[in-house]
Amino acid sequence: MLKITVRERPEMTTLQLEGKVIGPWVKEFDQAWRSLADSQGTKKLCVDLRDVTQMDPDARLVLADIYKRTRADFIADTPISAYFAAEARRTQPQEGEEKI
Repeated sequence: MLKITVRERPEMTTLQLEGKVIGPWVKEFDQAWRSLADSQGTKKLCVDLRDVTQMDPDARLVLADIYKRTRADFIADTPISAYFAAEARRTQPQEGEEKI
C-alpha cells in the first residue's frame, strides 16, 4: 500500500510517499507528480522518501524522471531511501525509453 501526501508552501511543494511504491501504486505515484508538475511553475519540488520501504524498477524510473525534469530535492534518512534518491540523481531514462 502507498500513501501520497502533498504539502504546499509558497516556495515549495513536498510530495511525501509512505509505504511500497510497487505494481499498481507506481501509476498512482506517476499521476500524482504529473498533476503537480502542471501547476508547479517556479516552485521547488521536494520528494520525501523517508517512509518508503520498497520501490520497484518502474517506480525508480519515475523518480529519475522527476529528478531529470525538475531537479527535485529528496529527503531520505534511511539507507534504502538514500539509495533510491542517489539512484534517481544518477539514472537518467534513455532517449525513447517508454515511460509509465
